[in-house]
Amino acid sequence: MKKRLLILGGTGDAAELAARASQIAQIEVISSLAGRTQQPFTPKTGTVRIGGFGGAAGLAEFLLDRPIDLLIDATHPFAAQISANAAVAAAECNVPYLMLVRPAWERVEGDRWIEVASHSEAAKALLGQSQRVFLTIGRQELAAFAGLDAIWFLMRAIDPPALNTPVPNGKLLLARGPFSLEDERQLLLEYQIDTIVSKNSGGGATYAKVVAARELGIPVVMVQRPPIPDVEQVDNVNQAIAWLINQLLVMSY
Repeated sequence: MKKRLLILGGTGDAAELAARASQIAQIEVISSLAGRTQQPFTPKTGTVRIGGFGGAAGLAEFLLDRPIDLLIDATHPFAAQISANAAVAAAECNVPYLMLVRPAWERVEGDRWIEVASHSEAAKALLGQSQRVFLTIGRQELAAFAGLDAIWFLMRAIDPPALNTPVPNGKLLLARGPFSLEDERQLLLEYQIDTIVSKNSGGGATYAKVVAARELGIPVVMVQRPPIPDVEQVDNVNQAIAWLINQLLVMSY
């Protein structure tokens, strides 16, 4: 019988993992997307479900009911609650569990980073130093900056914010990466941006803005990642596939 793999996804890495894992004859792939974006990275292979589970207890019930043999969390590095729930549910159900966590960006020579622990701290860091800010944190955290009336914001997100969400003064751009260095440089110049606010998401899709900021001497308020569970982790799809193959070998004995 095939082993059922549940991938908690929504990222490009998760979609690639689903495609690669589906090529393994002994594995049946189920991908779960949170449904927070209107156009998520939807895998082209395997079964896809959309929506939450109802916390750790709901996920544990799903793991047992399907039943699920293997669990990989390949969600966004800032999806802290989903990852916490997955760690609890996997341990409770004794399901082998792996986190696929893309490496964080690291400061290099020329970067002018102001590292903060939260979006509220990022908003405070702008006070008195910024007038035109490129806000690249997605739509869900815009409210943290809505009270900064003296600052104009260029806000980029995949989808528009929900109705009645407090939104800062400025302009909203709807776009999904990857973004080229040339385009990011032009954007910063065109809108006369003096500060960028970014999550440390890692990966290459949106890193060009960091490079452009470095070249132009623009400071970046960098929101650091939330803590993640102390579980087995890999940082790329190849390593995740190797983990899967090893788990299949262990299960065959």
